[in-house]
Amino acid sequence: MPSGADIIKDYVTEFSRIQKWMISVKEKDPETYDSMYDRYLELKVTLTSLGVNLSEIDRIKQ
Repeated sequence: MPSGADIIKDYVTEFSRIQKWMISVKEKDPETYDSMYDRYLELKVTLTSLGVNLSEIDRIKQ
């Protein structure tokens, strides 16, 4: 079973990765962006509930 630190690390990595993808497709493919945004919100809620401060790594300011 992964430790709490491993789970946080994996979610932070995924959070950063999805933001990069979102930024690259925002203007080109709004439908894809919207579907990615749903996952972005899920990750943001989960990380916040785990006590992760997202202020430095959250690049999607909406």
